[in-house]
Amino acid sequence: MSSPPATAASAVVFAYHDIGVRCLAALLELGVEVRLVVTHENDASELVWFGSVAELAGKNGIPVITPIDVNSDEVLGQVSQSKPDFIFSFYYRQILGPRLLAIPARGAFNVHGSLLPRYRGRVPVNWAIIHGEKVSGVSLHRMEIKPDAGNLLAQRAVPILRNDTAFDVFQKLKCAAENMLLETVPEMLAGRVSETPLDIANGSYFSGRKPEDGRIDWRLPARNIHDLIRAVAPPYPGAFFEAGNHHVEVLGSYDKGEKARFSEPCIYAESGNFQADCADGMRFMITRLTVDGSTLDTSMFEQIFGPRLMLTGTSVR
Repeated sequence: MSSPPATAASAVVFAYHDIGVRCLAALLELGVEVRLVVTHENDASELVWFGSVAELAGKNGIPVITPIDVNSDEVLGQVSQSKPDFIFSFYYRQILGPRLLAIPARGAFNVHGSLLPRYRGRVPVNWAIIHGEKVSGVSLHRMEIKPDAGNLLAQRAVPILRNDTAFDVFQKLKCAAENMLLETVPEMLAGRVSETPLDIANGSYFSGRKPEDGRIDWRLPARNIHDLIRAVAPPYPGAFFEAGNHHVEVLGSYDKGEKARFSEPCIYAESGNFQADCADGMRFMITRLTVDGSTLDTSMFEQIFGPRLMLTGTSVR
């Protein structure tokens, strides 16, 4: 077990999701006095598959607030009354305004789920997989008014394997973020951490994604389609297309770099598995396929679509 740092410090923590849970736990392990936690109420329309920051705070007797507007005068007053040395933001979903960022005596810091300055902005893990990246990571940086643009304090990289889903990568990032804080925060408290300006001109910025962005374009190469499928696989909304009057979801895939069996894009059953042949002459395995909300086995697939579902022209709008 880590021992508390020699220099005590206080903080207000803005946090949500699993990274929020693990990073808050790391601060508590290090003996940081967390005086207030700001988090979100869970959205009833969203699948909640991650841990609760509010629950962890409750176990430690930390006051919790869940404001609709984090930059309101009320929240500003509560944070000011806490007199924090630091503000930390861990996967909190609202942008902290300049009045909040000016409160902590020693600055405000954020953990972001990419190797900054690459993939600044929203859902960086999903975007990294969609673009076929082989590495991702977490970054601890000083917060500025512009999102994900402040000086860098620390980073930890994790690999993205060929068949990793966004969920798989996120599990790696949780551990990386926790370890990064356990190693870096004591150095921050002692004033021994150097800061490196981010060259955001050589980075990238991405906005959020909508369920419609999971639509498959079967004109693309197999690898691109596979990357989309694994980037939005459950617990995210999933990849999909329409075939006639049917709504088809491809909720899992596995790529072995195999050549296609047929000359045109199609889905078919082979040796008890679904295969998707693509326009570039390559194929991937479909590990979970649903039609109109029902999960299909190979016999049900053939009853609906016959031996092959031809994909030329599907889902292109």
